[in-house]
Amino acid sequence: MHILWDSAPVSVQIVQSRLNRNYAYTTVQTMLNILHKKGHVSRTLVGRSFQYRASQTRDSAQKSGVRDLLKTMFGGSVEKLVVSLVRNRQIDGTKLIELAKCVTEDERSFYTDRI
Repeated sequence: MHILWDSAPVSVQIVQSRLNRNYAYTTVQTMLNILHKKGHVSRTLVGRSFQYRASQTRDSAQKSGVRDLLKTMFGGSVEKLVVSLVRNRQIDGTKLIELAKCVTEDERSFYTDRI
């Protein structure tokens, strides 16, 4: 998806060449077709091949993905997600303090913009 967000529209060959791993052309084509069937990717026939582009923005996809992750893995609880990150040593106290500052600043600007 990052390739499609950064460079759309692109062919299967372009996606294949920009991936960090050496996937077969047919594997990349299959994945793009699955994403198309699920509505994440649109395609247009150009000549004899399809050109692919993301159907939703990166921001929209991230919001949806996080929402699904929270619901599926953490029962909708942000707190459980954060505790899991701490327990698995994927975030530490220093980073949590930095994030708390960002949240506070973001909330201030949100409410200030509304006045």
